[in-house]
Amino acid sequence: MTHDVPPVPRLLPWTAPGGKPCYLLSDRDGGPVAERADEVEGLQLDMGDELLGHAEALLGDPRAGAREVRYLAAQLTTALGDALRVARSRGARLGAKDAPSA
Repeated sequence: MTHDVPPVPRLLPWTAPGGKPCYLLSDRDGGPVAERADEVEGLQLDMGDELLGHAEALLGDPRAGAREVRYLAAQLTTALGDALRVARSRGARLGAKDAPSA
């Protein structure tokens, strides 16, 4: 007798209109939506890494103005949100007990 374990919904790296989370429910690995989600997650993490380098340079520039720093803070907030979403999604798929909730 086998006990089928239902698939764990995957938190996707984009939201529905209104900011609601999107999930993928599939009983197989891969697939076009999962592959696209992997690509988007990679792009989000790469953009966050680039932004971090820009932030280090901007914050080290004594000529940087308040407007630039506020814009940087807004972009870093978005990038951190994306990175946390990726971490939650990956943590849930790994079965991490301490995966943060969405």
